[in-house]
Parts: sequence; C-alpha cells; structure tokens
Amino acid sequence: MGYKVVVAGATGNVGREMLNILAEREFPVDEIAALASRKSLGTEISFGDKTVKCKDLDTFDFTGWDIALFAVGSEATKMYAPKAAAAGCIVIDNSSLYRYDPQVPLIVPEVNADQIFMYKNKNIIANPNCSTAQMVVALKPLHDRARIKRVVVSTYQSVSGAGKDGIDELWDQTKGIFVVGQEVAPKKFPKQIAFNVIPHIDVFLDDGYTKEEWKMVAETKKILDPKIKITATCVRVPVFVGHSEAINIEFEDPIDWMEATDILREAPGILVVDKREPGGYITPIDCVGDYATYVSRIRQDITVENGLSMWVVSDNLRKGAALNAVQIAEVLGNRVLKKG
Repeated sequence: MGYKVVVAGATGNVGREMLNILAEREFPVDEIAALASRKSLGTEISFGDKTVKCKDLDTFDFTGWDIALFAVGSEATKMYAPKAAAAGCIVIDNSSLYRYDPQVPLIVPEVNADQIFMYKNKNIIANPNCSTAQMVVALKPLHDRARIKRVVVSTYQSVSGAGKDGIDELWDQTKGIFVVGQEVAPKKFPKQIAFNVIPHIDVFLDDGYTKEEWKMVAETKKILDPKIKITATCVRVPVFVGHSEAINIEFEDPIDWMEATDILREAPGILVVDKREPGGYITPIDCVGDYATYVSRIRQDITVENGLSMWVVSDNLRKGAALNAVQIAEVLGNRVLKKG
C-alpha cells in the first residue's frame, strides 16, 4: 500500500524535478496529482513512464490525500497550504513562507530528521533555502565531531535558483552577445548576468546584507545549532544549474583536514572528490542531475586556530529543492505514516 501524493506547481522547474525524483527513487505512490494554475489545466507532465494531466490548484480538494509537495512560491502557498493541511494532507513546502515559523520544522533529513514529528503542530514541514541545504549537509558531521563556532561562506549560485526567467535571461544574453553581437538588457537580474557575476541575491536589508544572506544565517541556526556564528556573501554567477560554496569553518575543538576528509567520506548524502591536482575537484557542471552534495578542496584554514576550508557543490534543483522535499516525504513514510 502506497501514498496519495500531490505536487503543486508541477509545471515549474522544481515541480517537474519533484515528479522526476519521486519516480527515480520509486517512492511508493498509489495515486499522483499534478497541480498548477488554471492556465495550465490539462497540460501533460511526465511521471516516470506515465503522463499525468495538470489539475487546477484553486479548486483541488486535498481531502484523502497523504502528502503534498508545494513548489508554488510564498503567495500561493499562503493561500493553499493551510487548506491542504486542514484537510489532513501533510504539506512539504519549498517556499520561504514557513521556514522561520517556530511551530514548523525546517528539515534536511541528513541533519535533523528527528524533528519531523513537529509537523503535527500545523501539518506543515518547511524545505530550506537551496544554498542552506547543501551547506548544512556538509557541516553536520563536522559539527558533531568538533563543534562549529563560526562559518564564513561565499556562494556562487546558478541562475536556475531564480527560476525559468533567470535561465532564459542568461541564455538570451549569452546568445545575444556571443552569437548576434547585440547586448540584451537585464530584466530578471539587476545587472547583466552573462559573462558577469552579481553580488546581490534577493532584496537588501538595512544592515547591508541581502535577504538571501540572512536566510543562510537564520536557517542554519534553526536546522543545525543556534550558537553557530555565520556570515554569508551570496553571488549570482552565469551557470545554469548547480550552486557552489567556499566555506571557512572555525571549530571549538582541534580537527585536521585528514580526519575531516575521513568523516565526510562516511557521512550520508556526501561524496568527497578531492585529489589535489588539476581537475581533481567538482564543479557545477559535474553535479547536474546528481543527488549528492560534493565536497572538494578540504584543507586547514591557517588564519585561525582549529580552522578548515572547503568547497561544496550541489544541484540546486535537486538537493537544494526537489530532492530534499522528496527525502522529507521518505522520512514521513518511514517514521510517521508507515504505509509504503
């Protein structure tokens, strides 16, 4: 016996990935519903070797459905997630709406799966920001060993993190400049993204940080440990898929790079690729379509006592969004609902 599963936002990049990953990981689905806005009513979406037609999110009745994976943004989530939850359907939400609600668990299964039972407060579970998800997967096993005091992270985030419009803008600008010889004005991003980097993701806050940077701080504290001090600089780069992060970590206890490498090799969800030679590391292109969070360039940070530096890369549409949501559903199935 399996589950009745809803994917809301099924026509978007993350929604399609959710359907793909549910099929790839053979999640026990008895019935699937693909939901989107009314303009997408009847659109056919792939689910494994089947196709399903999109239904209207606005009129859908969640009664009798077990799990709903939401990838529709905060505004739509605010309207429809409470309806699903009230109907008895457990919502796993990919937007930022519920991430900072103390009554809603913010889950990365490799890090804090035990908090899954907090879903009972509102029948809702939050999925973290894409840049946070991969970072805490890499930090968790090291934190368990040596207790992290401080993290300094610089991100190099792909345009798919900004949705289809971000992907289209990079493509149009690259084609315009390289093929046609004509610049394409920025619309989605504040400056040209093709052949450029932009140190600005989301809105600016009063303290000079951006909201994306604030998210990494707040979410890491909620998921991993509120005592950890974190500072982030988030940068948009001209890469279609895959977020990268340069992370400097200061620990309470001594730990060297060799022990850290051994720990990370054994940690769930992580693949270490660190040959200390040209090409002996992972780049965004290498991670596309994979489930793992990759760690490379593990070394001592010689500027602080008990410090390490490392490079972390992951497919942001997968671990940063769709995969993490499906993994949460798997935890629900194994620990809570126990139908499959």
